[in-house]
Amino acid sequence: MAGRECFHCKQWIEEKDAHDCWTTTEAALTDGLSEDLLDAWERLRETAASFGEQRIYASHHSIMFSRKVCYFFVRPKTKYLEVCIMLGRPLKAPQVRSVMKGSRSKFANMIRITHRDEVEAPVTDWLLEAYRRPDRRTAAEKGDPAKKKQKKKEKKKEKKTTTRSR
Repeated sequence: MAGRECFHCKQWIEEKDAHDCWTTTEAALTDGLSEDLLDAWERLRETAASFGEQRIYASHHSIMFSRKVCYFFVRPKTKYLEVCIMLGRPLKAPQVRSVMKGSRSKFANMIRITHRDEVEAPVTDWLLEAYRRPDRRTAAEKGDPAKKKQKKKEKKKEKKTTTRSR
């Protein structure tokens, strides 16, 4: 019979069968977690959901929390929950395992959570800060268009003068 092997999951797919190995759910990602990790996951999700309107969805190996853009995500592992909080600054705290530059204006702060009691301040404060971050950014972008043009002109002018003086 005609068919093919899926590049990602290595499963054999018949020619007329539909296949989407990327489809996953929160339940599938959290299935098999220990009781402590499940409690921590539930508390983390409840805390984030209490912030307000947002989209919570599973994507590949992560559970994403986003408003206009993803502000944090969770990767459930067998021994811990890997939480990545997107902030405009690197965090310096004992809970933070590593910090990576995500873009020009964002830092990905990696945290490991192993117990429900770890989902409290300052972690919840950082999550709330990340949740609110898009509001501050869009408010700044909504500024006066004439002022934006003026700033662009000033930057170009400054760039030209520094180039000439060299």
